[in-house]
Amino acid sequence: MAAELDFAAMGSHVHLVVVGPEEIAEEARRRVEQLEGRWSRFRPDSEVSRLNASQGELVAVSADTSALLRTAVEAWRMSGGLVDCTMLDALEAAGYDASFEEIPEDRPARAGSALPASLLGPSDIEVAGATAGLPPGLRFDPGGIGKGLAADIVSSEAMARGAEGVCINIGGDLRVSGVAPSGGDWTIGVEHPRRSSPVVLLGLREGAVATSTTLRRAWRVGGRSVHHLIDPRTGAPSESPTVLATAVAASGWMAETLAKATLLRGEHPFDLVGGSDAEAIVVTHDGTVSASPGLQRFTGHAEPPVSILEEVAS
Repeated sequence: MAAELDFAAMGSHVHLVVVGPEEIAEEARRRVEQLEGRWSRFRPDSEVSRLNASQGELVAVSADTSALLRTAVEAWRMSGGLVDCTMLDALEAAGYDASFEEIPEDRPARAGSALPASLLGPSDIEVAGATAGLPPGLRFDPGGIGKGLAADIVSSEAMARGAEGVCINIGGDLRVSGVAPSGGDWTIGVEHPRRSSPVVLLGLREGAVATSTTLRRAWRVGGRSVHHLIDPRTGAPSESPTVLATAVAASGWMAETLAKATLLRGEHPFDLVGGSDAEAIVVTHDGTVSASPGLQRFTGHAEPPVSILEEVAS
């Protein structure tokens, strides 16, 4: 018995499969929506919005948001600073100042869209018990890890409620636990951004796959195409030759972090996954596909796959 749900949340399409009672799937949907309500920077009443407006004062936050903040700092450290949750000013300067569906098709260019580096950063985030704070001038954006962490939380809680297996895909950040409806591993298809056939099929029983790409979440500013992946080294949208990176890791937030950092690195893209139990695939501007050597341990599994590039927002 498997329950399958499709719904919109976190600015993305969510696909959820629960091997177990339908009520577990419905509770998982409610949990995703609750996390969105707490974490969305586009909702003025969210905990993240209140934190960004705190001007140096501590504000009350839920355990979910405390975990989000701590995980964001860990992602920053793990990525060598490439996944930086404090780049919100630069993201808005590039034009991502509203939910994606509300961004105009084209908009005038802003003078000096790339912002100078700040002396503040993720290490300045304060989390103390059920409170958190940001120093004046620093704002937080959960976009770099939020969907992956949400997938981790929802998957773990669904399994704890008695599910035999869970697969949740939040806008290209996918987490699986337990068995697929067939009783075997989950089969995940990584789509090529410009071809109809998948780059590779992966098989997982426990873990996560996340894709980051400059070919989604893009808009035009002054007639020039820009996207949502800000390079903290420049404060501007990345100009990496890599247009898509997919990472396989133990958790959703780790896969999301590694996918984004791998894309932003450009040169030597597999250095970050080389020292961990993770793997990666990259696609460059000319369509060339390459993968880290250990990826083969996840390949060779049968269809039908679960697509992870229906809508990517990492």
